[in-house]
Amino acid sequence: MKAVMLAAGVGSRLGSDGAEPQPKVLLRFGGKSLLEYHLNNLQRHGIDELVLAVGYRRLDIEREIAALGAQDYVRTVINEDFREGNIVTLWAVRDELRCGGPVLLMDADILYDQELLGRLVTSRHENCLLLDRGFEPGDEPVKICVRDGEIVEFRKWLSIDYDYCGESVGMFKLSSHAAQLIIAQTELYLDQGRRHDAYEEAIRDVLLTAPRGSFAFEDITGLAWIEIDFAADVQRAEDEILPRLGHRTGEASGEASGEP
Repeated sequence: MKAVMLAAGVGSRLGSDGAEPQPKVLLRFGGKSLLEYHLNNLQRHGIDELVLAVGYRRLDIEREIAALGAQDYVRTVINEDFREGNIVTLWAVRDELRCGGPVLLMDADILYDQELLGRLVTSRHENCLLLDRGFEPGDEPVKICVRDGEIVEFRKWLSIDYDYCGESVGMFKLSSHAAQLIIAQTELYLDQGRRHDAYEEAIRDVLLTAPRGSFAFEDITGLAWIEIDFAADVQRAEDEILPRLGHRTGEASGEASGEP
């Protein structure tokens, strides 16, 4: 199985005083780049390769790949239109998602306990999302809503009834069939000129129209992770999340934690 990671965006919300932000995947925590954390976690869980969609300051990212000695593990795909929506980045890696086998689709801007990835990779569900019930309500998180054990909504803004909901971590395990449907929906969006939409909207369309039981989730509530969108998230990642990762951030694998 390979991982496809979206890392082409500018991350403009991280900038301050007009300064140009660095790519999120190059942010450093505990002396390591976010990319290095991803590589350690992916390799630890047996992922064969990482395909990294790049655009903004891609040469800096490629230098980090070289510095980590990961040229044989990481391939880059360039999105020249990286200032548009991340759905354009998803389209740039369409051939990687049409690979004919299961694939992981991941955001690059997440610092996380490696057990999250473990739950996803080993899930019995072929199409799987990660759900965290311990999130802060608001319009920013992409939410997974569940009713009668089934996902009934996947969006930031909600207008339906549900039993409970949680935040999506931004990691997806997809079957070959589901990945191809998502790429077909992405193409439809781009044909309609919707180049600034979030790629989650294409996933949502496929998820909500798929036969019952086609998509499922793993509940990772209680495990440490953060999506890094704002400057405050960088500080929180350093102060709150990193200390909770402990030995899991090292080269050696620790014992996996049990169900929360």
